[in-house]
Amino acid sequence: MTTYMHYATLLEAASSLRSRKVSAVELTRALLDRIAKIDPSLHSYAKVTPELALKHAEVSDAEIAAGDYRGPLHGIPIAVKDICNTAGVVTAAGMTIHADNVPDQDSTVVRRLREAGAVLLGKLQNTEGAFVSHHPKIAAPRNPWNADYYAGASSSGSGVATAAGLCFGALGSDTGGSIRFPSAANGITGLKPTWGRVSRHGVFPLAESLDHIGPMARSAADAGAILGVIAGRDSNDPTTLIAPVPDYLAELDTGIRAVRIGIDAAYNETGCDAQTVAAVREARKVFETLGATIKEVTLPNPSGVMVTTAWGTICAPETALAHKATYPARASEYGGLQNLIESGRAASGMDVMEAHHKRLAFTGNLAVLFADIDLLLIPTQTHADFTVAQEQELFATAEGLSEFVRFATPFDMSGSPTITLPGGFTPKGLPLSFQLVGRHLEEGLLVRAGHAYQKVTDWHHRHPSL
Repeated sequence: MTTYMHYATLLEAASSLRSRKVSAVELTRALLDRIAKIDPSLHSYAKVTPELALKHAEVSDAEIAAGDYRGPLHGIPIAVKDICNTAGVVTAAGMTIHADNVPDQDSTVVRRLREAGAVLLGKLQNTEGAFVSHHPKIAAPRNPWNADYYAGASSSGSGVATAAGLCFGALGSDTGGSIRFPSAANGITGLKPTWGRVSRHGVFPLAESLDHIGPMARSAADAGAILGVIAGRDSNDPTTLIAPVPDYLAELDTGIRAVRIGIDAAYNETGCDAQTVAAVREARKVFETLGATIKEVTLPNPSGVMVTTAWGTICAPETALAHKATYPARASEYGGLQNLIESGRAASGMDVMEAHHKRLAFTGNLAVLFADIDLLLIPTQTHADFTVAQEQELFATAEGLSEFVRFATPFDMSGSPTITLPGGFTPKGLPLSFQLVGRHLEEGLLVRAGHAYQKVTDWHHRHPSL
């Protein structure tokens, strides 16, 4: 295997594998060697499964040689966030309480990856219970661009491993930005599907009505390839959508001419640092050169109250419900997550219903907005680069956290699909990003728009020096 292959896109690796220029075993061994060499300082993996991975790689090589090719994930080494149950492999959800939890069945997403022939390298570290901070007894993943800086939450391991060339793609989850923040911080592409597009069966919940499972990869096309495997109706999850799953790669190169992209400049630029504002403005220029139609819009803000406040009111009691088996019975074993749980246990029914009504109003008004546009261009986060120490200060108060997630939580509340794309670098050498929001079940357009952008920019081809 050539020395650069660990930074190849998933589809590039798939092409080399299918043409038998490289084998699945070679790819897998190379990444396992790289994980052993680099990850002790990055901490992206909660559990590496080398024996299992090599066994599956050998099977993949035999199947491909026999002409039984299952698709672009066949033989490709990937990893999943450690909230996704994997049969026979510890699934701890970033918590010491679950350090000995070994499921006897795969989550639906893991089963579908296996059925597609993917090679599972292991489980990727995440924050405690997939909320904001890592458990104090678990080493937090480190940003491969600069270890002193924010690596994103909660799918931090997924972002770090994908950016560092320790897998060809990963699964993450997003309840309040947890695919988007680590994608932004690590300079990769993250695709948050429509709520219900991907099964949550066998995935440890943070807040079930807000949780989205989706791919994190090195390109929009890669994300589309992964989504095509994991999406679709699941009888084990009654909230999954019935709509058929399209081929997200079928129209990759049709471009985005005449696609209407909405921009709310006041929303985008309030409270954002200058480099984030500049990155979003530059992205607008690129989309204009690609033939998109830019429309000035006003994002709905029901009752004059940011929907992010309502998000917190809903998320907290749902989290308390998810942890009722271990909290408060084992409260002493919790880290910072207990603050959210306590808030949820104290929430009043009237407050929760008021937040729910704000959620419904925002979702309805957003649907009206999308009658006049096809995509919405917004920042991913308000700050582009900040240290781990600054992170702790920023997230220390509810107000600080609410401000930071203002571009993320509204679209978990509405269940809207989004794609996060690399959009440059700060003067400190940290990645910049932006996101596109789409109508429900229009992930195909998001993938196509992301691919069009990435055909004329090279930010996604830049990698940390490790």
